[in-house]
Amino acid sequence: MVTSPRVRVLFVCVGNACRSPMAEAVARHEAHDIIEPSSAGLYPLGRLADLTEQTLTANGYPLEGLSSKPLRSEALHNSDLLVNLSGVSLTPLFKGDSAVEPFASCGIAENIEEWEVADPYGTTPEIYQEILQQIQGRVRQLASRLRAVNRSAHA
Repeated sequence: MVTSPRVRVLFVCVGNACRSPMAEAVARHEAHDIIEPSSAGLYPLGRLADLTEQTLTANGYPLEGLSSKPLRSEALHNSDLLVNLSGVSLTPLFKGDSAVEPFASCGIAENIEEWEVADPYGTTPEIYQEILQQIQGRVRQLASRLRAVNRSAHA
């Protein structure tokens, strides 16, 4: 049986309306060979922000499959890497006495990347474009690192 070289990456932000759906869309479009992306929010808005949709569409990213949804333990269990764009430390969810059930047993605490990306919600189209460009760069860097790891593992 052939196993997929794709890494299951969960992008998390506060409302799952701007940053994490942007990252999911970029990864789906530009890194589908190495990243199997999903996204979630700590306090999901329940919909994508209008400017998120407009910015993604204007930059050629499909909106299909994107939605604002909560962070759930199943998503964590089904992820290899969590990329935190929320600006809030998620480590207490997973470690020590302060671990929150059902996240305490997810085993993802060692596989968290913190990306400092400002929340564009409520700002201008220009700010959304800047944030998308930052996310594009970060996703491309992540994909390059994962491809290099994959190549060396199969060399």
